[in-house]
Amino acid sequence: MTITEIMDQLKTMGSPQTASMLAKHGAPENMFGVKVADLKKILKRIKNDQAMAEALFDTGNGDAMYLATLAADARKATPELLTRWAESSTWYMVNEYGIAGVAAEGPHGWSLGLTWIESDLEQVATTGWATLAGVVAVAEDDELDHQAISALLDRVAEELHRCPNRVRYTMNGFVIGVGCYVPALSAKARQIGEQLGKVKVDMGGTACKVPSAPEYIDKVVQMGRLGKKRKTVRC
Repeated sequence: MTITEIMDQLKTMGSPQTASMLAKHGAPENMFGVKVADLKKILKRIKNDQAMAEALFDTGNGDAMYLATLAADARKATPELLTRWAESSTWYMVNEYGIAGVAAEGPHGWSLGLTWIESDLEQVATTGWATLAGVVAVAEDDELDHQAISALLDRVAEELHRCPNRVRYTMNGFVIGVGCYVPALSAKARQIGEQLGKVKVDMGGTACKVPSAPEYIDKVVQMGRLGKKRKTVRC
């Protein structure tokens, strides 16, 4: 498929109802309103095509940008490219679920996450925390720096409530990620979650709620899935 053919198909797949729903989740006006399930139909045809992913992202269209993150080859996406994407993305779902996923599944995820969380740009910092959460979900325990992760949990406990809106959400997600995927630090993550209490995030008038870290971790433990790693974090 060519970039023109893909954009034409996205336009056909889009609907005002989906666009309106996604707008409540921060989506820009420049989008057709395509369901993720339909984006994945196109993904089956283009697969992991890095050149196409970059062309799609550069359109500035919200649907195309999300599709770009699904189609990106995590092994070929450079730190420079991913940083440019994180800085220029037009909505948080692309940052937190797309770009962060590509970074986490690639060879530079941990270092990029640590760099991005220091950014003054909310959309970059939130991408950083989501990336770190993704890394602990897919990397084997012996590949992780447990001391550094523990220090990050302490940082979340100290800073979360005075951080920007979406950064609070992804910091909470990092606590959940550690609690679910890093058995040696699960108890500490749960304790941090208890200490944080209710995490307040403006969810844009949607029905979405901020998950409780202790409750989420407890469910994973009860299901016997503590430490069970994921193959991918992109969805």
